[in-house]
Amino acid sequence: MRPTKELLRQPWLQRGVRAALAAALAWQVAVLLPPPLADYAYYAPLGAVIAVHPTVADSAAAAWRTVVAILLGFGLAAAVHQLTAPLPGALTIALIVALAVGIEQWPVLKEHASWVSFAAVLMLTVGAANPARYAVSYAGLTLLGAAIGVLVTTLLFPPLQLTAAQRRIDITRALLAQHLRDIASGLRRGEVPTPGQWTRRGQALESALDRMRAAEAVVERARRANPRARRWGPTAGRIREQSRALDRVAVLVDDLTMLVVEFQPHRRGIDRIDGGTGWVLADALDGLARVVCTPYPADGHERLAALEEADDALGRLTTLLRTSDVADDEGFFALGAVSVGMYRSLDTLRTAALDRQSS
Repeated sequence: MRPTKELLRQPWLQRGVRAALAAALAWQVAVLLPPPLADYAYYAPLGAVIAVHPTVADSAAAAWRTVVAILLGFGLAAAVHQLTAPLPGALTIALIVALAVGIEQWPVLKEHASWVSFAAVLMLTVGAANPARYAVSYAGLTLLGAAIGVLVTTLLFPPLQLTAAQRRIDITRALLAQHLRDIASGLRRGEVPTPGQWTRRGQALESALDRMRAAEAVVERARRANPRARRWGPTAGRIREQSRALDRVAVLVDDLTMLVVEFQPHRRGIDRIDGGTGWVLADALDGLARVVCTPYPADGHERLAALEEADDALGRLTTLLRTSDVADDEGFFALGAVSVGMYRSLDTLRTAALDRQSS
C-alpha cells in the first residue's frame, strides 16, 4: 500500500494524469464548436498540454504567455508577408524568422518565447491562404485548451510539490551530515583531504543544495492560487524553514571544513599542549552531524538529545581553546574560527526548530 501511495505522489505521474484528462476534455469541447473552429479541434489539446505544469501559478503563466507568443508570431508573419509580397519566399521567411527571434528576447515571454518563431513559420506554411481565420482558430483553440488545462490543474489534486521538496531536503541533510562525519573520521586517522580534494568532494553537496533550493522555490510558487494551500500551509512552512536553515548551515560548514582542511589546526602548535585536539574536534563535528541529520519535529526527544550531545562536545573544544597557552599560532586562530562556525550552525538549527514548534 505504501509503495502505491508514494507512486501516486510522484509529480510526473500527477502531471501525466492531469495532462491526459485536460487534453481529452479540450478535444471533446473543441469538436462541439461550430465550423470552422471544429476543423482545427486538435489545437485545443495542444493548449491543454502546454498549460499543465507542476503548479497552478505556472500553469496560468504558461497559458497566457504561450498565447501571447503565438499571436505575436501570427501578427508578425501576416504583416511581413503582405509587405514583402514581391520578394522571393526564401527571403520573406528569413526576414520573418530574424524578426521573430528579436521579439523572443522580450523578457515577459520567458521560456515560452520560442512560440513566436514557431507560430510565424506555421502561419506562412499552413495559414497563408486565410491568415485571419487561421490565427483566430489556432490561438482561440489553444487558449481554450490552456484554460481547461489550468482548470484541471486547479481542481484535480493541485500539487504543492511537498513530497519532492522534502525528498531534496532529506538528501541534502544526509550529504551534509556525511561531509561532517568524513572530516571527523579523517581527523581521528590523521588523514585530512587536500583543499583540491575537498572541493571536488563538495560538488555533490553543492548540486544537492541547488536542487533543494529549486524545490523550495517550486513549493512557494505552488502555494499561489492553490485551494490546498491553507490545508498544507504548516507543512509547506516547515519545508521552507528546513531548507533555509540547511542552506545557511551548509555555508557555515563549508567555511569551517575548509579551515580544517587548509590549516589543519590539530597538527599545529596547539596540539603540542594537548595531543588529543584532533579527537576533540572530531567529536564536535560528529555532534553537529547528528543534529543535522535529525529532522524536526519528527522526534523531539531525539533531536534534543542530539543538541545536548553536540553542545557538550563543542564545550570540550571551547575549553581546550580557553586553557591552551598557544595563542599566536595560526592553527589556534583557525580552530577558534571553526568553533565559532559550529556554534553558529547549532544556533541556526536550534532556532529553526524552536520557531517551527512555536508557530
